[in-house]
Amino acid sequence: MRSLSPRTRRGKVVTIAGVAAGAMTAFFVAAAATNWTVGINSGSDGEAQSATISNLTVTATASPTAGNLLYPGGTGDVVLTISNPNIFPVEVTGFSVPNDATFADGYSDSGLSSAQAGCDHTNSAVTWAGAVNGSSANLTLGSNLVVAAAVGASPGTLHVTLTNAAAMGAGAPLACAGIYLKMPGFTNVAATGGGSITPSNDPAATTLS
Repeated sequence: MRSLSPRTRRGKVVTIAGVAAGAMTAFFVAAAATNWTVGINSGSDGEAQSATISNLTVTATASPTAGNLLYPGGTGDVVLTISNPNIFPVEVTGFSVPNDATFADGYSDSGLSSAQAGCDHTNSAVTWAGAVNGSSANLTLGSNLVVAAAVGASPGTLHVTLTNAAAMGAGAPLACAGIYLKMPGFTNVAATGGGSITPSNDPAATTLS
């Protein structure tokens, strides 16, 4: 059999490579857009949908524990959890509290399930420190609280200490010593949702006045 000279072999390699390159070029030309441009009809559009807005839930909690404890004529911390069921973060700037004649209920346990005899909303003398006579008061947080968005069915949560936000009157009965108190419910909240806001570190602490 006649062998090919190195020069001939190189020529065949070059020829084969050239054929392969030509095939690849033809493929990309076929896959590229054609010269036939296509427009779009007037009124062409798409549809988006906005999220619903759900209210926050604020609940009493035993953790973190209150650092400042109540006594007759003094103030103490209030601890609570804010839950956000929305798909966007929510920034809380304040709460509204009932008047200063609306007292807290006493409980013997931190879960607030066993009522304390002799210390309830009729005589505990425990109110929100910023409460006023005769009407609800709109109080402002010392620093805003941002509650994270929900993840799936799990709401975003933030554990909060409101420093010295509760007050105990001098006439509080002895039965209110050494117990837990469920503060009067908030009457409203000042909060907005959405935007590029960073959730607060959990747990958080601020004032309410």
